[in-house]
Amino acid sequence: MNPSADRHWEVYLASYSPNAYGLWSLVLVYSLVFLVFAFSFSRPQSVRDWRSFGAFAAFVVALFTEMYGFPLTLYVLAGWLQTSYPELDLLSHNAGHLWQTFFGWQGDPHLDLLHIAGSLFIGAGFVILAMAWRVLYHAHRAGRLATIGLYARIRHPQYAGFVLILFGFLLQWPTILTLLMFPVLAGMYAFLARIEEREMFARFGDAYRRYAEATRRFVPRLGAAPRHALDGKADY
Repeated sequence: MNPSADRHWEVYLASYSPNAYGLWSLVLVYSLVFLVFAFSFSRPQSVRDWRSFGAFAAFVVALFTEMYGFPLTLYVLAGWLQTSYPELDLLSHNAGHLWQTFFGWQGDPHLDLLHIAGSLFIGAGFVILAMAWRVLYHAHRAGRLATIGLYARIRHPQYAGFVLILFGFLLQWPTILTLLMFPVLAGMYAFLARIEEREMFARFGDAYRRYAEATRRFVPRLGAAPRHALDGKADY
């Protein structure tokens, strides 16, 4: 880091200004809010479900820790940021909206296109989790495959919902840690999805094979949803 950036961070570490960071109560509150929402919509039960939720929780805690606790990414990049963007106040909250800095956008970062798009992805992800859980809950109670609603479009809407939420957060507040975590978590969800598919095939046999052949894993086909006829009964 250059001397100017060093001085900024010496002042920060000495005072730990509560104006932008060091707000650990906010880290706790925001983490709990999003995790409670995700938990209520996903309702993890199996070990696989808890692994999926645990990975999501780790991402969320890491995100809000940098957003309101300690800005590790800004600290690591302080020298380069101070040299490339000398007008940037590294100790301000808005400095964490790095996409706005990189693209040279002015104004309130909470109103830029990427931040708004991030909010839409996050909202869509939670809606998908809620809609998928309702279908899956009734299917489990009836001992049947979940093949209606979102499950008529894709085989793993809950994993897709988690990925959309994580991607939305990255659009709003990128950090070194969460950028590294995102592809790892996306790969983990894909791996868990394949394990789940093997279990469903072992349990439902040809019924699941027909469903899998007609329905994509994560990205829906265009057009009308396929009709899944399993044993001639309503497949809730």
